[in-house]
Amino acid sequence: MPETLAGTGTLLRLGLRRDRWLLPGWVLGFAVVAYSTARAGAELYPDVRSRVEAADALNATASMVAMFGRIYDPASLGALSLIKYTAFMTAILAVLMAVLVIRHTRADEESGRLELLGGGRLGRDAPLAAALIIALTGSLGVGLLTAAGLAAGGLPAEGSLAFGMGWAATGLAFSAVAGVAAQLTAGARAANGFSVGMIAVTYGLRAVGDLAEPGPSFLSWLSPIGWNQQIRAFAGDHWWVLVLPVLLSAVLIPAAFALRARRDLGAGLRAERPGPAVGSVSGVWALAVRLQYKVWLAWAIAFVVFGVVVGSLIGNVAEMLSSANAQDLIRLLGGAAALRDAFLAAEISIMGLLAAAYAVSAANHLRAEESAGHAEALLATTATRARWASSHFGFALAGSAVLMVLAGVSIGIGAALTVQDPALVGRSTVAALAQIPAAWVLAGLALAVFGWLPRLAAGVWVLLLAFVALGEFGVLWNAPGWLMDASPFRHSPLLPVTADAVPAMAWLTAVAVALAVLGYAGWRRRDVAA
Repeated sequence: MPETLAGTGTLLRLGLRRDRWLLPGWVLGFAVVAYSTARAGAELYPDVRSRVEAADALNATASMVAMFGRIYDPASLGALSLIKYTAFMTAILAVLMAVLVIRHTRADEESGRLELLGGGRLGRDAPLAAALIIALTGSLGVGLLTAAGLAAGGLPAEGSLAFGMGWAATGLAFSAVAGVAAQLTAGARAANGFSVGMIAVTYGLRAVGDLAEPGPSFLSWLSPIGWNQQIRAFAGDHWWVLVLPVLLSAVLIPAAFALRARRDLGAGLRAERPGPAVGSVSGVWALAVRLQYKVWLAWAIAFVVFGVVVGSLIGNVAEMLSSANAQDLIRLLGGAAALRDAFLAAEISIMGLLAAAYAVSAANHLRAEESAGHAEALLATTATRARWASSHFGFALAGSAVLMVLAGVSIGIGAALTVQDPALVGRSTVAALAQIPAAWVLAGLALAVFGWLPRLAAGVWVLLLAFVALGEFGVLWNAPGWLMDASPFRHSPLLPVTADAVPAMAWLTAVAVALAVLGYAGWRRRDVAA
């Protein structure tokens, strides 16, 4: 083994031990979701006619194609049942693998863990090699178990394997992207932001490319997520497309190692600009804003752009009126009676989930600051525990709320310009405001976990994703009502928002307040942990 890879095995064992619960949970979760969907799809679409009607309705609606992609074989049960998985869930898998690689590389450098381990026999390239091996293992695990789950659910074995290998190859490709991002940036948050940004760009390229008639344009072929769709599992099984993500990985992984050789430990190839000689931050509130505003600004820009784009798609909803199955599908996604309101409700609900993700990320900054030792230094001054915690928690609450206001206004503007109805701006904004309490519940949950079980802070993400899965696929899985009701998003009012929505919003806000009080109580009682 080259000297630069010395200690890779040790770091690999350490990384697998650190992820002994998280990684197997993710792998099993993806497989179980796929199995459940395969079983539910057979019940929802028992014959070829019902499949063709549903598939044709989806393919005829630009908004659905942009969100989920095309169905290339309308008669295929697998292609129809897994339409959400070829793009949407693939993007989630890509985020998981990117975060996993950065967790074991840049985040460990930032915390000083790798510098401490470097006191032993540890090669320069060992952390990156170990992280990529873990990501590859996880991607293959997801792919193989998913293939087994789909086959067990009654779908053809060859298509099941093609679908699973598509997930595995895409996970590997975005692991390589994260490996490069970890070398370019000087912090874990920046590396995560770069990786997630690349995933968002590729998802957008796929969405625009898939809208081309009669099939994908060259833009879809510029996206690794688009490649996963063009494997066309259960619709021809184009195995050769798997070569594309493998080739991308073969280019990016050596590039990541080459870039690692050109930088110092703890530094990035893109140097950070020095700050002013005299600081201007006065108090923990100003510090929280300084630490978080750039990330929030990036989220805000994405919300506005995405909102205008999806709002402008409302003009295509009328194409669904000729198909009763299509109307049922849109109502299932949006939950409202009117077709146009159902479409806007579905889009605003997605934005609400994203705002909740931001709220969790911002609230979990408390744990990041504590782990880095910054909290202990600040609490040694006149700053109190409650005031310091409130600075980041308050930013999470306010930030998620403003994001939803931007989402509502931008979606309304896009829709109003398309159908010449200015009233849609106000309606969509009110509907977006109704999503805020659910995001606050997740922020309160993050604070409660930080206060009592800080080592489980990452578990809030698992719970958020469970809520997302219940909302997207709970009906398909025939999930019990009590389980569906456990998600705060289940109680968020949808269009049209009336006075009847006030009690639900009040209850969600009360739950968020109770969780926050619980979190403050735990934070006041426990010691500051490293």
